[in-house]
Amino acid sequence: METYTLVRPEHLNHYGYLFGGVLLKWIDECAFLTAAKNFRGVSFVTVAMDKIVFKHQVANGSVLRFKVEPVKQGTTSITYEVKVFGDAPCAEREQEVFSTNITFVSIDKNGRPTPLPHKLDIS
Repeated sequence: METYTLVRPEHLNHYGYLFGGVLLKWIDECAFLTAAKNFRGVSFVTVAMDKIVFKHQVANGSVLRFKVEPVKQGTTSITYEVKVFGDAPCAEREQEVFSTNITFVSIDKNGRPTPLPHKLDIS
């Protein structure tokens, strides 16, 4: 799944660039939405995000593209690779600004892990 967002002044840190916590929030939301679309009716919680490395600063007015793809599925969990590309104002091309893997676990109404209803085709 791919989605986009625009970096606005309220997303900036005290240096004038995108605040890392805002980006992490967006990554969690985008990946969660992908999981919710892949497994309709399933309740998920985030359990892990690996390698938090910010590769480039992101300026106000940048358009961010979030690319979310499944990479590993277990009995109760699903892991997605998330790549974030930034298209700075007046830039001729976008660049990768962040990537990570994020894992969700399917839970029942009592908060206990529960099996996913089907397998995704992960190539």
